Amino acid sequence: MLKKWFGLLILVSLVLTLVPAAAFAAPPLQEANVYTVQKDDTLSVLADKEYGNFLAYPAVVYYTNQAAKTDSNITKIADPHALEVGDVIVLPTADQVAAYLDGERIGPAEGDAAPDDPWGVVTIGPDEPIRVGFAAGLSGAGIDVLGIDEQRGAELANLARPTVAGHAVELVAEDALCSGEGGTSVATKMVADPTIVAVVGHMCSSSCIPASDVYDKAGYTMVSPSCTAIVFSTRGLAAVNRVCWSDDIQGPAAAAFVYDVLGATKMATIHDGSPYGEGLVAETAEAFEALGGTVVAQEAVSVGDTDMRPLLTKIGVAGPEIIYFGGFVAEGAFLATQRGDVGMEDVIFMGADGIKARDFITAAGDAAEGTYNSAADLATAGPGLADFVANYEAAYGEAPPAPFHAHAYDAYNVILDAVYEAGVLGPDGTLWVGRKALNDAVRATSGYQGLSGVITCDANGNCGLGRVDMFKVVDGEFVAQ
Repeated sequence: MLKKWFGLLILVSLVLTLVPAAAFAAPPLQEANVYTVQKDDTLSVLADKEYGNFLAYPAVVYYTNQAAKTDSNITKIADPHALEVGDVIVLPTADQVAAYLDGERIGPAEGDAAPDDPWGVVTIGPDEPIRVGFAAGLSGAGIDVLGIDEQRGAELANLARPTVAGHAVELVAEDALCSGEGGTSVATKMVADPTIVAVVGHMCSSSCIPASDVYDKAGYTMVSPSCTAIVFSTRGLAAVNRVCWSDDIQGPAAAAFVYDVLGATKMATIHDGSPYGEGLVAETAEAFEALGGTVVAQEAVSVGDTDMRPLLTKIGVAGPEIIYFGGFVAEGAFLATQRGDVGMEDVIFMGADGIKARDFITAAGDAAEGTYNSAADLATAGPGLADFVANYEAAYGEAPPAPFHAHAYDAYNVILDAVYEAGVLGPDGTLWVGRKALNDAVRATSGYQGLSGVITCDANGNCGLGRVDMFKVVDGEFVAQ
């Protein structure tokens, strides 16, 4: 514990030395220059040429999209890696780039009174912090590792970007237990606190879905790092946003890998009864059959089950070549281990991001070898990911043990950008943030280069554009395929 906090203090000191104490707002947009994209131009090449730093290209995207709001001649960028010849972009000044890289943005607007907002306004006094909620499953076997990993991602984002418009940013963390009851309880607690501007979370779809009903009714914005269930964003709720993908992306990608790469034509599916697990296997099974495969068995377990042998025996009669599991670490490890007890040691076992955690390999032991899972494609991740992972290891004494740390980092920053966009700064330093204005700003996010990949939100709050990668456990490590 002392090592952890010592590491955090070192990281805080390093970060604070890099952030100018007096910088609370980015230089004005009108100082920037307009540029027409030429053949062979890429944003990273332009950034390196103009600023001597290829990592400056997200600043170019930001200023371009700010200008595109009021100038129809400027090209709005949804994907910074897909520029076309003739696109008209904005090249900010060196000062603007420096401010952006320090976490400062255009705004907030100045005013003498709180704005009108149909969802209400958060009032943050001159010496008060901006309070951002965080909700994840921080306890429970096979769940806590996922939630703690996300919490660390949000903490590192807070350390790297600790202020907005002169106000410190404070994370308020709660354990949502990866359950409907936990999600509702935490959401109810969050919306009872008028100082919470928005929430990073929740983690599990089982928690996200009921929590989202509470947030939507109260006008509180949520940005989930990892709720991938399709139904999460299909109910027309304005407060719902996520920086991860939807399982209508992950399921078909897994099915194609199984059929085209592994060459399996007979699949058995198992889910854990959660909206995440059930929805994921349904998408995977449908896509697998569309490719020509056969789903020979469809079964379910309950969270907390430990003896999977009767179910596996039943599945074994159908002769699957692969078992595809939608669920989390604990149940996944029991299934992977016990398939050998019923004569299915040669049947491939595959899960998804719910089992891509070090604890799965530890719990399943030798049975983890050769298993597969899907998770975020690191080839599409942001260029700052390597430095982030190094900071993570320095702060916490280990590599990230689960897959959504970068998404939590991004969710935090999407919220802070929205605070800049929606905020109104009074003459005495009071910051007013309209809740609907903040939500609208989140939904307007476009071309944001996060650590997890490019983030562009649609009208339903689906913001993650990352692709799916496949991993295999080889010699006790997750190895990309």
